[in-house]
Amino acid sequence: MLQVTPSSTDLPPTLVPSERLASIDAYRGLVMLLMMAEVLRLKRVAQALPDSGVWRWLAGQQSHVDWVGSSLHDFIQPSFSFLVGVALAFSLARRQAKGESRWRGIVHAWGRALMLILLGVALRSTGTASTNWTFEDTLTQIGLGYGLLYLVALRPVRDHALVLGAILGATWAAFALWPLPGAEFDYGRVGVSAAWLERNGLGGFAAHWQKNSNLAWAFDTWWLNLFPRMKPFVFNAGGYATLSFIPTLATMVLGLMAGHVLGDPRTPELKVRWLVRVGFGALFLGAALGWLGVCPVVKRIWTPSWVLYSGGVCCLVLAIFYRLLDGPRRARWSFPLLVIGTNSMAAYLIAHLCEGFIEQTLRTHFGAFFYLLGEAYQPIVLGASTLGIMWLLLYALWRRKLFLKL
Repeated sequence: MLQVTPSSTDLPPTLVPSERLASIDAYRGLVMLLMMAEVLRLKRVAQALPDSGVWRWLAGQQSHVDWVGSSLHDFIQPSFSFLVGVALAFSLARRQAKGESRWRGIVHAWGRALMLILLGVALRSTGTASTNWTFEDTLTQIGLGYGLLYLVALRPVRDHALVLGAILGATWAAFALWPLPGAEFDYGRVGVSAAWLERNGLGGFAAHWQKNSNLAWAFDTWWLNLFPRMKPFVFNAGGYATLSFIPTLATMVLGLMAGHVLGDPRTPELKVRWLVRVGFGALFLGAALGWLGVCPVVKRIWTPSWVLYSGGVCCLVLAIFYRLLDGPRRARWSFPLLVIGTNSMAAYLIAHLCEGFIEQTLRTHFGAFFYLLGEAYQPIVLGASTLGIMWLLLYALWRRKLFLKL
């Protein structure tokens, strides 16, 4: 159960959870599992079996869409960002319950933000000849917004929705007011081919969010060239951008709101009802904005419609996990996810730093085993074995109660 301690200030109510919510850890575990499961290499299996629609569909769900729309893989980053906000609601409650000063919490939050940014840059620089100063990866995007998120969390709960709306409105207006490129603009120079434009290009008003010709791309052609680089930055091949951290902050604020709902004294049924109502509302509003051409649903530059669309899905998934796992009986099937979710930072580092070493070791010592189902399935058999070893490493840490925190 949760207790609410009235506050004499204008801060949010101090929520004191008596135990960790399994729903948050299990959802986080699912997100990290989907990220770690990239090692299954489903695209390679689909290429080896070109006549199989099933493998082609599965491979598509493990890949990001080119621009507008979404696949299952596209929901990994917004889920992770959303859960950062959910977790902060409980973390701030614990700090307030311990009597920690406001300024100490702020310093800790901004220090954590800096560590996330630097860690993201370091991981993206692995195997490169010099530091890769880019800021579009998951950890860096969260880090760029985390300090601001903490300041938002210190405000009264009623202000959180206002902040969310202000971020979405300001982001939409900034892109909409940015001038469209002229007819002479050379898309080939920024990595956008004529074939790509024919398949995925945006026309009319939606062209304000076109790949590598929008406000965020223009900002990065200035910002990223302020850092030492082996060659000048001209474009990101995937269209990702630094400024996406601003609408990503909106995703985290939505998570913060959901966290406060889970932590307040209302009944579990009312909590689930809030998550479902907000989830479907945000999902349909985001989809409608894209369908009407007001704002396309683009994950790669985190458009406001994407914040709503993906945030709605996050609320609905959290509602399902909360309904299933935070009752009187905890489902046993959630245990593998809890092992990952309670140590998500370790899982992230294992996936980025150890995957190649594990794969190579398995190939060296058990190479023939992975061809037992045929050459076409070798990537998925090797990947499943690698994924299993990564999970066992996390299980060993869980058994010893070793959890990596920033």
